[in-house]
Amino acid sequence: VASTLAAAASDLDTLRAAMSAFELCELKRGARNLVFADGTPGARVMVIGEAPGRDEDRQGLPFVGRAGQLLDRMLSAIGLSRAESVYITNVMPWRPPQNRDPNREEMAMMLPFLKRHVELAAPEILILMGNISCEAVLGKRGITRLRGNWTEVWGKPALPMFHPAYLLRQPAEKRKAWADLLDLNARLTT
Repeated sequence: VASTLAAAASDLDTLRAAMSAFELCELKRGARNLVFADGTPGARVMVIGEAPGRDEDRQGLPFVGRAGQLLDRMLSAIGLSRAESVYITNVMPWRPPQNRDPNREEMAMMLPFLKRHVELAAPEILILMGNISCEAVLGKRGITRLRGNWTEVWGKPALPMFHPAYLLRQPAEKRKAWADLLDLNARLTT
């Protein structure tokens, strides 16, 4: 069902409407809002986060809490911003109860929507923020091993990175995140 609905979406607005009308994911029942995307559609860089937290669910936008503020600072450090040059979404559009990780079935169910989202937004580069994004898109976990290593997803270069929420808990890892940002910047400027 998700594959059919996603494939039928001809633009981001119809994709949002299809996701909003999708009733088969249990997470929707406990969530306040569909968290679809933020930033600039058509931007060169698309960030794929994990799942909405409380602040995101409340506002209906990805990365708006403390982790979102850190993400904005990280992007700004290499001259990027939501307002002009980055498009942001999540693997899951609805907040899981008690901020638990989405399970494999939930991620698999929503993957056709995410894939279509990437096709319609048409970024040059994907950033996979955190373990959940890597598991959903690459089928792999282990962000400390995956981060900083470019791969390809759906015909696009993709860079796994630490999730900003992880960096808030583990500030010593910010050095590695900075190296990844510099790598991203080098890729964008060549």
